[in-house]
Amino acid sequence: MTGAIPRLLQSVSTASARLDVPVDPSAEEARRLLREELSKQEYQAERPTWFDLFATWVRDQIENAFGSGPGGGPPGAAFGIILVIIIAALVIAFLVFGLPRLNRRSQVSGALFGENDDRDSISIRQAASAAASAGDYTLAVAEAFRGLARGLAERTILTVTPGSTARDFSARAGIPFPDLAAEFTDAAVNFDDVRYLGREGTRAQYEQVATLEKTVRGTRPLLEVAPNGNAGATP
Repeated sequence: MTGAIPRLLQSVSTASARLDVPVDPSAEEARRLLREELSKQEYQAERPTWFDLFATWVRDQIENAFGSGPGGGPPGAAFGIILVIIIAALVIAFLVFGLPRLNRRSQVSGALFGENDDRDSISIRQAASAAASAGDYTLAVAEAFRGLARGLAERTILTVTPGSTARDFSARAGIPFPDLAAEFTDAAVNFDDVRYLGREGTRAQYEQVATLEKTVRGTRPLLEVAPNGNAGATP
């Protein structure tokens, strides 16, 4: 509030001149003028928040502690208090804001089962949904399966190489998601039907692949699969 003090003095002086207040007002009159001036929004906006007060208090405690020990170092008790304060503040921050999420989603592009595709999983899912809405279930099934594979690659769970087939992908995907192994196999069969066997996709096939993709998005893998196809325990 450093900048507020000159404004306060100037405002009081101006108000005194404007309202014909005596140059030397009484103590009661001076307090009234001060209360009226400080109630204005510009001064309320400059009031320190609880966080400002807390940060100032912590800073003062640290400065006092580090200035009171031999050679300027903190005594053991003061250092312990500071450490407790820091830990408590971190715990409160985690409780309020939650643990910081590690951004493990990577930028993945490249071949997807015989086609070069640089779209992310969200874009592929949207394309699958649009195709299904238009009644093109052949395209919808293929896109939903590609979105499934791209999503696992973005989560660094399973890598799809240029030579990966749908059957190979489904077999490897069943390792980190053993409860969904059968669904992965069915999805690979549906993809091969529309992609390589020339069969028309059906609504049931699309819904099977799309439901699996949505389920996998909300499921934590039991095992991580390395890029070479080997599985290892999730850390």
